[in-house]
Parts: sequence; C-alpha cells; structure tokens
Amino acid sequence: MKIKNKKTKNVIAAVMTVVLSAGLVSTASAQNEVRYATEKVGDLDIFYREAGDPEKPTLVLLHGFPTSSQMYKKVIDGLKDKFHLIAPDYPGFGMSSVPSPEKFTYTFDRLAEVVDDFLEQKKVTNYTLMIHDYGAPVGFRIATAHPERVNGFVIMNGNAYEEGLSEKGWGPIFKYWKTKNPELGDTIAKEVFSFEGMKWQYTHGTKNPEKINPDNWVIDTQRITREGQKEIQLGLFYDYQNNVKLYPKWQKYLRDNQPPALIVWGKNDAFFPEPGAEGYKRDLKNIDYHILDTGHFALEEKGDFIISKMRDFMDKISASKK
Repeated sequence: MKIKNKKTKNVIAAVMTVVLSAGLVSTASAQNEVRYATEKVGDLDIFYREAGDPEKPTLVLLHGFPTSSQMYKKVIDGLKDKFHLIAPDYPGFGMSSVPSPEKFTYTFDRLAEVVDDFLEQKKVTNYTLMIHDYGAPVGFRIATAHPERVNGFVIMNGNAYEEGLSEKGWGPIFKYWKTKNPELGDTIAKEVFSFEGMKWQYTHGTKNPEKINPDNWVIDTQRITREGQKEIQLGLFYDYQNNVKLYPKWQKYLRDNQPPALIVWGKNDAFFPEPGAEGYKRDLKNIDYHILDTGHFALEEKGDFIISKMRDFMDKISASKK
C-alpha cells in the first residue's frame, strides 16, 4: 500500500522511530540484567553470574574462600553498564556441583582446569582477571597457561608471595601441611568452619563491623556445613602448599609479561597481610596501588572506592588496546 499523505507518513515515521528506539533500550536493558545460569563442564554443573554486553571488555571474577560468586554482587551491579562480567562458582562452592572427594580431586590444579574449561566453553578468551584469596591460585594457573588472553589483573588480597602469608593466621595450616594430623584437621574445621569463624573472616579488621551484611556469613555457614564439606575444604587447605611452590613461576610470569595491575588490598587481613601486596611492586611496573584500612573482604567496606578504581582501570586497558 502506497501512502500519499505527507502528514500520515511523518506520523508513521515518528512511531517507527519510537518503536525502534524502545527496542534498542530493551536490548541494552536486558544485557545489563544479571543472568544466573549453569554450564555443564564435564560431569559438573558450574553455576555462574553474568552481566553486561559480551562484546565489551570482559572481567572474569574469581572468588575466594569460603564464599562464591556472591561476593562480587556489588562489582557486577556497579560495572555491568560498561563492561562484560562473568563470575563462576568453583566445584564444591556456592551453587556449583559438590561431588564427593572420591569422585573429584579437590586440588587447585583441578579447580583451575574446570574454570579454564568453563571459560573456553563460554568463548571467553580475552579478559581481565579479578582475583581474591583462592582466586589468586586459580587465576595465576590460568594466566600462566594463556598469557596472551590476560589483559590485566585486579588483585584484592590475592597472594603470590611468601611474605604475604601471615604466620599467625596460617600457623595451624602450616602444621597441617607437615603432618596432616586428623585431630589437628578437626580442630581447624571446628574453629574455621563454624558460624563464628565465618563471621570473624568478614568482620575482622573492619572499621565498622556493624555495617557488614550478615547474609555473607549466614550463607557461607549454611554451605560449608553441607555433607562432605569438611573433607573438601581441609583437602584444599592441605593442597594450598602447592600454591606456595608455584609462587616463583607466577612471579616470573608477571616479570616477563608485565600485565597492568590494580591492587586494592585490605591491610588488616589476618591471612594475607600488606607485605603480600608490596611483593607485586618487585615484579610489576604498571601498578595502580591502594592499601585500604579494612579486612580480608575489602569489597564489603570499601566497595564504592574499589569499583570506581576498577572502572578507571578497565577504561585505561581498553584505551591501550585501540
């Protein structure tokens, strides 16, 4: 049908513009919504959170102990408008599969292999890594396997130096490495895996512990008291000594590849104190370095500052790639 009336044509054109614009807004809005899904990796269901446009620069968020991808909720909400973010739960953590230790070998080698396979399957092959706590040994294994894929690091109490291991915080585990004594393992589990132990990890070293969301340790306690968790987590505590043996390899990777790094480190961390952050200065030249007056989970108290610095850091990486 041919429309002859000019006024009618203008009205139709205006309506179509509105419709198309609404469609574009809808698409952008959908990309900015957080998506919760699972990816089958071998026999495992790997849960993950994802948000943002996959065509934009990607941040892979690797969580620590005893939590899961939930620790990055603020980061995802704060950056999803401009970047693509993806945060998997490791096997045995969060809402991913929890196979028994008889069916899955809980080592950091295996956790890294699963996360690497997950990223391959999701076609995420160019990214910046955010590493915290356990995220460091997982992330550095992936980075040393694929140095060409890593654009940089956001390092938040993610250790790669022996001086970054507190003797006081790690003392019982150091002893466990030497003996693997079952009674010592029971003592560690009783203290660390309890409700009070979970709460302490989030509140120790913070300036305002009453402002830390208790959902964190309530959820973590529920998950770490599931059947089989004691054996799983003690197994990873024991295997952590193999991460220390790899520190020289990771440090060489940093020296040889010089990835840019944003360091946002809670200085009151009972496990990974400030010297762990200082170690990176020896091996990296391009560092945005911030020591924060808070505890192990720096995002809980300094989230706005960290997210602001991450936005600037990602913008600089993007600009350098053009």
